[in-house]
Amino acid sequence: MPSNRSGRRPDAQVAGDDPDTDLAVIRIYAPQLHPVRLGESRSIRVGQLAIAIGNPFGFQCTLAAGVVSALGRSFRARKGRLIDDIIQTDAALNPGNSGGPLVNSRGEVIGVNTAVILPAQGVCFAIGIDTAKYVAGWLIKAGKIRRSYIGVGGQNVPLHRRVVRFFQLPAGSGVLVISVAAGSPAAAAGLREGDVIVEFDGRPVPSIDALHKLLTGERIGHGSPMTVIRRTEKVELTLWPEEMPRD
Repeated sequence: MPSNRSGRRPDAQVAGDDPDTDLAVIRIYAPQLHPVRLGESRSIRVGQLAIAIGNPFGFQCTLAAGVVSALGRSFRARKGRLIDDIIQTDAALNPGNSGGPLVNSRGEVIGVNTAVILPAQGVCFAIGIDTAKYVAGWLIKAGKIRRSYIGVGGQNVPLHRRVVRFFQLPAGSGVLVISVAAGSPAAAAGLREGDVIVEFDGRPVPSIDALHKLLTGERIGHGSPMTVIRRTEKVELTLWPEEMPRD
């Protein structure tokens, strides 16, 4: 752990971790710390300035600048875990940048740096700040996140205005299903690849982040209606979420 300005290494403990988003919260005991300002995921735009701060290869307090290359990406970690709704940036990240902030031109944190694709250059990823806020809140409160699981991999997609008007949908975007795990609640309910999830339990699902927030521990074992757009039809399904395994 790096020392502070006085040369003292502050005491720190892990308050909780969430492997599904590659995030953790550390409780640190040190005086005169100043918190950073947190931004909002909805304000992030492709092409805006993105600045990554970290300790690549042990070089402390290194800054790398780039732009936001894309939003709503999905990335599979080395252990096979799929991390959804992440920010793609070309700000240079290296080993030692993970866990550091990705900030905008106003100094607001818009993401948490998490991964790179090697040997590619300029293809780096960060967890969106709204996801980080949600996860951190629960880790501080309970030390872990007990989530329900439906077995879907997806990405955010816009919906055509005609589709939104025709089906009277609550939002102009949804979650495109790109994979359904065998034997999962989603497979049992009849969800298919290519479906676009637009509502879950009567609430709009404009993004993967929104769906994750709805998949709380309270829904485990309870039937929940889901509305999807399947080609040109609006289909109603009922899912019975299970508890998400830790590993």
